[in-house]
Amino acid sequence: GGDHTITYPILQALAAKHGPVGLVHVDAHTDTGDTALGERIYHGSPFRRCVEEGLLDCGRVVQIGIRGSSYDPDPHQYCREQGFRVVPAEECWMKSLEPLMREVRAQMGDKPMYISFDIDGLDPAYAPGTGTPEIAGLTPAQALEIIRGCKGLNIVGCDLVEVAPMYDVSGNTALLGANLLFEMLCVLPGVKTL
Repeated sequence: GGDHTITYPILQALAAKHGPVGLVHVDAHTDTGDTALGERIYHGSPFRRCVEEGLLDCGRVVQIGIRGSSYDPDPHQYCREQGFRVVPAEECWMKSLEPLMREVRAQMGDKPMYISFDIDGLDPAYAPGTGTPEIAGLTPAQALEIIRGCKGLNIVGCDLVEVAPMYDVSGNTALLGANLLFEMLCVLPGVKTL
């Protein structure tokens, strides 16, 4: 639930306890904007604010599923300059993400990390109930590969954001979001699954 702004105070609290954390961020957008309508804190800026406050271990930030229109000819420049790994959606099309997640696990190591999952990382054919849908996104199976690929990591928290049920009369977006949250609970450290 909630828009992506909620991740910012969560990461403030986690960084106060653990120091800068790694991040697996699934989204259509990088959410590293600076301002919108004169505001510095909004759903498109949480990770820029986190970088500015030293909340993220930037060499352990991976953004997966990024796509869509942009106001800038190089929309990922800021992220790359911070040391983030940006995995555009087109690098994920029509393939398993298990190899990518092996690389991500190696990159995260055993230090604390956080999973932030924006439902618009998925294609709107599967999750239309969101405020900023972008075509050509990830599939639910790829979402499961990403989340399950985090099993064994030192996950200190996770979220799933931007579900807007009023935009999806079928209820499929909420169903998908609830299942992805369940999957995140299953990969938390110490959770035993069959």
